[in-house]
Amino acid sequence: MTNSETNATTGSKPDCKSNSAATNAAENPGTLVVERIFPHPPAKLWRALTESTLLAQWMLNNDFEPEVGRRFQFRAEPKPNWNGIVDCEVLIVEPLRSLSYTWGVGDMHWVILWTLTPEENGTHVRMEQSGFSPEQKANYQGAKWGWQKFFSSLEHILEQVLDRVPENAGGRSK
Repeated sequence: MTNSETNATTGSKPDCKSNSAATNAAENPGTLVVERIFPHPPAKLWRALTESTLLAQWMLNNDFEPEVGRRFQFRAEPKPNWNGIVDCEVLIVEPLRSLSYTWGVGDMHWVILWTLTPEENGTHVRMEQSGFSPEQKANYQGAKWGWQKFFSSLEHILEQVLDRVPENAGGRSK
């Protein structure tokens, strides 16, 4: 698996030769992009992104269903200055290709876009979190840390758990 992170505002992309998270300095964050190539077919990644119980194993507890217009929440343990709830709404569902939803925490709102592209030896996964304002540098840095953690957990689910879970056992998939 390879990974990288790009600052979509500047277009800069670091050279990634290892599996460690690549970072860049963001003067004006704008959009956070995390990309990895997983040695798995798009259908396997799609399940991990769209089946609620599988999504909860690598990301956050949720009531997600892959239906455009569906409102849902990601839920975590509350922390100081955060109630642990991420309010979302599904924007795009293109099976095996792309998934997008809003990501709202308090009065801050972003858009998440997942893109899956088949590769010769797996699937290129691109996650974009857009909508960061220049004043949200701390939020950008927190998101960068969080997505790297989520991607590591996704890798574990793909390799250790998903092979043992029958199709649709974790919820609906479209």
